[in-house]
Amino acid sequence: MFGICTIALIPCRAEPSSKAEMVTQLLFGDYYKIIEKKREWLRIETAYEGYDCWISRNAHFEINEKTFSDLSKNSGMYCTADLVNIVENKKNNEITSVLLGSSLPNYRNKNFGFGEHKFIYDGEVSDGNNPNRRNAILQTAFLYLNAPYFWGGRSPFGIDCSGLTQMVYKLCGIKLKRDARQQAEMGTSLSFIEESLPGDLAFFDNEDGQIVHVGIILDNFQIIHASGKVRIDKLDSHGIFNNEMGKHSHRLRIIKRLLE
Repeated sequence: MFGICTIALIPCRAEPSSKAEMVTQLLFGDYYKIIEKKREWLRIETAYEGYDCWISRNAHFEINEKTFSDLSKNSGMYCTADLVNIVENKKNNEITSVLLGSSLPNYRNKNFGFGEHKFIYDGEVSDGNNPNRRNAILQTAFLYLNAPYFWGGRSPFGIDCSGLTQMVYKLCGIKLKRDARQQAEMGTSLSFIEESLPGDLAFFDNEDGQIVHVGIILDNFQIIHASGKVRIDKLDSHGIFNNEMGKHSHRLRIIKRLLE
């Protein structure tokens, strides 16, 4: 079985329970494969980054294998570029809210859809093909500024550190894994902070050496990251310096470059 998210977002949990930890979210247009069924819950693997999690059966919208295959073959990465907007179902004229970074499968001239389902989206669209990707990443990251921190979140109304980097890069046409430790395995390592460029990713570890945080490097050795809220702080060779706290809040582990 296969499915696709047809509402603004679906909470994805670590275990098949509404009380379980939310580990990520599906946004409108995200599709997935079902790998296990358990009463009112479905264990899925997301198509975008291969993430393993559980969703409620009530939120599931089934698609067939051909539609799933067609979506997987579609190389385009069209996304909504407005903080919030609506899509309209062409068959019944129903409208659905969509959030920044939602996917628009097979988008063309305000029309998109999958299988027999057709929609209209009359809003700003990102196709990920900006010739100046570094600048696009910075401008996109600023759209999330002051969004509240929310563990497992991927929207401007609640987002975590790796959700921020993943969504910003997605809107600019680059796929990232979901968690910070997974993202840290991607790209090319830099030896010194002085080698970094705006748009590079900085990763931070805990006392056990585990990657626990990530942010996007800006100009003038600043960083935008989700900690309490999406904020901008200073970055140096030791880590993130929080002016409000008057001390370093995160310890720098590694800087990665995913852009040429």
